[in-house]
Amino acid sequence: MMSKTIFVTGGAGFIGSALVRFLINETDNQVVNFDKLTYAGNLESLKSIEANERYHFVQGDICDKAKVEQMFAQYQPDYIMHLAAESHVDRSIDGPDEFIQTNVVGTYILLEAARSYFYNLADDRKTNFRFHHISTDEVYGDLGETGLFTEETSYDPSSPYSASKAASDHLVKAWHRTYQFPVVVTNCSNNYGSFHFPEKLVPLIILNALDGKALPIYGDGKQVRDWLYVDDHARALYKVVSEGKLGETYNIGGFNEKKNIEVVNTICNYLNELITNKPDGLTDFNDLITYVKDRPGHDVRYAIDANKINKELDWHPEETFDSGIKKTVEWYLGNLDWCKHVQDGSYQRERLGN
Repeated sequence: MMSKTIFVTGGAGFIGSALVRFLINETDNQVVNFDKLTYAGNLESLKSIEANERYHFVQGDICDKAKVEQMFAQYQPDYIMHLAAESHVDRSIDGPDEFIQTNVVGTYILLEAARSYFYNLADDRKTNFRFHHISTDEVYGDLGETGLFTEETSYDPSSPYSASKAASDHLVKAWHRTYQFPVVVTNCSNNYGSFHFPEKLVPLIILNALDGKALPIYGDGKQVRDWLYVDDHARALYKVVSEGKLGETYNIGGFNEKKNIEVVNTICNYLNELITNKPDGLTDFNDLITYVKDRPGHDVRYAIDANKINKELDWHPEETFDSGIKKTVEWYLGNLDWCKHVQDGSYQRERLGN
């Protein structure tokens, strides 16, 4: 495959930075990282590749039409991989406006700029052009105790966040149907791994435990999620943008259904093994678990059927949940300075939902 120029929106975020590192380290493509650098975007996640001559960073907002159009004209991308989004459910409950602006309006502006750019490409470049929209399994809503989300599952979002992502999914698919704009869409399950912003469950539990703080668990902790190691996700995303069928949706999951309380217990047990000098008076990190009031509209269970991407594109996760969580815990223990740097005062590991 010939080298491509790949325009990644949100490439300084958790999943975006994993994708950018993969593209630089494992392919010969040019990568343009276009990121607004909100609280969850951090260039320290990209220090290992920032000096690479194939990597380019541009600070910008996908809602800024002129800036987006300038980037298309300057870099002439072959693939757009769109990850830029507000992504935390609790924040969307407290303040939905930013989620509508970035996830809905921003996606629309990006689509229109990309469509205009695409129409002016030479025929051979049109053939190879792709707009890859990266989304979430939360658009499908609450699954119930049995069954799996498939690519044909009806949308039923529960939170302002998932509703905004559902809207963006529909826009992308409509642009394909109405304008024959070449798109692929992916919906993924819960990601975890290195460089994850500390408000999310896995890093929050690790860092609170190290400080001897309470480990807050919503409700009864029996909510079920499918867990996907972020580096496995990055490989899947490249598979889809480079080999996926136009107009298709691919669900990406880790084949790892776990209750939230199981996730927390697993983290605590690894910490018990790895840390001999525990906070004062503590013998077992599990003793820090504290149940707190559930958040509004909290879906009980998500589970992804990832057989389509497995069968059609020969992708499967390389990490089991246990191996991935162990790597994640070890990474945080070895990178506490990174954690301190990203916690600039806007978030201090408090519970964010009502």
